[in-house]
Amino acid sequence: MPKLKTSKSVKKRIRITKSGKIKHWKSGRRHLLGGKASKRKRRLGRAGYVSHADESAIRLLLPYGA
Repeated sequence: MPKLKTSKSVKKRIRITKSGKIKHWKSGRRHLLGGKASKRKRRLGRAGYVSHADESAIRLLLPYGA
């Protein structure tokens, strides 16, 4: 059976934690920040986790982990 290809774009955007959760960074913190509340910008700075509904699709794109 041939080797499976890793999706390079997904590999750059997410990390898999030691416990197996998929961690990602939130969008919306690059520019046009003047119109966003400080609280919102602060929350966007934190990492988020992929929902369980999307986990299986992401794992197919990363057959050997991130």
